[in-house]
Amino acid sequence: MRFCKYFPNERLRPYIKYFAVSENEMETEYKVFPTSGLVMGFQYIGQLAILTGNIENKLGSSGITGISDRYKIFINSAGTGTILVYFTEIGFNHFTSLPATELYNLSLSLDDIFNKNNISEVEEKLTLTTTDKERNNIVEQFLLSQLKDIETDKLITEAVKLIYQSNGTVRIKELNQKLFISQSPFEKRFRKVVGSSPKRFASIVRFNAVLDSLNTGDSLTKICYDNNFFDQAHFIKNFKQFTGDTPENFKRFL
Repeated sequence: MRFCKYFPNERLRPYIKYFAVSENEMETEYKVFPTSGLVMGFQYIGQLAILTGNIENKLGSSGITGISDRYKIFINSAGTGTILVYFTEIGFNHFTSLPATELYNLSLSLDDIFNKNNISEVEEKLTLTTTDKERNNIVEQFLLSQLKDIETDKLITEAVKLIYQSNGTVRIKELNQKLFISQSPFEKRFRKVVGSSPKRFASIVRFNAVLDSLNTGDSLTKICYDNNFFDQAHFIKNFKQFTGDTPENFKRFL
């Protein structure tokens, strides 16, 4: 398997964390754990499917996955190549008027969001490419053509920053107080820009902090309490929702 990261040009940098080219010669089934930003993908070769229960649903060659509160299982065919776009937490909001919360827990075709002809044009160009640089340039040009001249919601940007600073353990009531905004308008703005409620977003940030902690050698008990879980049972339940496995079993295979 090949997975190479590339950083966007300066104009896209506030909205795109990075691009990635992923290629796999073998048919593979794999889990994708919750992340704090939306992910867009263009497949230039092969087929991708999502597994729901025992049902395999084939996905279109271009799609986007919203923020999710649980893991997803994907299956790629042999000889698959995809260019992925990892948005910043506030990035998706700058390319479409569709509220990010409309994509919560969903994987949709890009035809449902952007002009179908524009997507087809990108897909056709990508089939003719032979290098990562060409693929990145094509996707960058598409994103630049969709970039909207709107002001970034600075309050939500600050909220995201505060959630990260606490590793997802900050209370939403405390955020409201620090940002001088009441809960209802804050929740509405946060969902629209980021794609989930602030509480759910914070839990995803905390989950990813836990994943990082599993590589430190700390005991599961220490990781549990360092990340503000009330008890081991709550920690295990939360971890299983995000990964489908217990922390102990997950750590064993790291």
